[in-house]
Amino acid sequence: MESSLGPLFPLLERERAAGRALALAVLVHTAGSTYRKPGALLLIAQSGEYAGLLSGGCLEGDLAQRAREVIETGRARFVTYDLRDERDLVWGLGLGCEGEMRILLLRTGPEEHWEPLAHLASALAAHSPAAVGIVTESADAELPIGALVLPGPASPQPRPQSLPGRVKTRLTGPSVAAALESARRTAAVGWFEESSPDWKLFLLPLSLPPRLLLLGAGPDALPVADLAARQHWKVTLVDHRPAYAQPSHFPLAERVLLSRPEALAHAVHLADFSAAVVMSHHLPSDLEYLRALAANPTPRYVGLLGPPARRDKLLGELGPQAKTLSGRLWAPVGFDLGGRTPESIALAIVAEVHAFLCGTAQREKRILP
Repeated sequence: MESSLGPLFPLLERERAAGRALALAVLVHTAGSTYRKPGALLLIAQSGEYAGLLSGGCLEGDLAQRAREVIETGRARFVTYDLRDERDLVWGLGLGCEGEMRILLLRTGPEEHWEPLAHLASALAAHSPAAVGIVTESADAELPIGALVLPGPASPQPRPQSLPGRVKTRLTGPSVAAALESARRTAAVGWFEESSPDWKLFLLPLSLPPRLLLLGAGPDALPVADLAARQHWKVTLVDHRPAYAQPSHFPLAERVLLSRPEALAHAVHLADFSAAVVMSHHLPSDLEYLRALAANPTPRYVGLLGPPARRDKLLGELGPQAKTLSGRLWAPVGFDLGGRTPESIALAIVAEVHAFLCGTAQREKRILP
């Protein structure tokens, strides 16, 4: 799940508005220790400006120089960096990463209808899983490296770019469609290959950003929303107090809603969210938020701000319904990082949610296991 579009958007939108083509760098293979893994993306303008990262900023300058040729000619090309030799005689970069990265550069611009980014951006706007295919190896002279297979908007059958009919038939077969659907469903990069003649398709899924629901839009919710949004998460805030439920207070949030706590299930679709944090600082409101969350199997992560005594009081008032939060409730919310400022608490909360989503949070901390 490396193919995140969020960091690419500002550069893409600016160059697209100006009608200037860019180069898309797709990391398709790694060996050893590398900064990013297959599926990671980097967008490069003809000026050399880039968005995203494939290394810690070490290789991007060299890639930007190579991208100019791809933008000018439209011909995709591979660049391989083998940094496993600590002397680094080939590249002279002295990185010491001891890994290999194979990167495909392809042009995306008006002539390509901005694909594959246009397709992935549309899916991201709809928060819908998606995957595209990119030809990375081909023994067929009519099937060039960099050719795309894009699922159609109303059909699971792939829609390749303009290619000869014989080649198009091979790319639109049920096996290719099934491979793309599997990548879309699992959000895992993969490969599809056939012989006679040999060709290979890299399956690039879209990594959908997590959606975070903050129940309470007080001043201490601002750094939580800010930290989450800067990771390109989609943040929604709900509060029953008009003075707090102000979109202008949260410029990076996706939505800020004014709603009574007991109407939460009608205000938002809880199944859309990966995590929810209850932090209104109002005991009756927090009780109603927990009641609504307990009545739904999602989100899988429910955080509750406040000390253990407050948590126990709320769970006691929730009664038998509290059992439905078993394995989902994290309270007090956030890692114990130290610090009591709103910013340090926000960091602890976002770090714990991030760890949970990545499957590395400690199970022992969950309440009602």
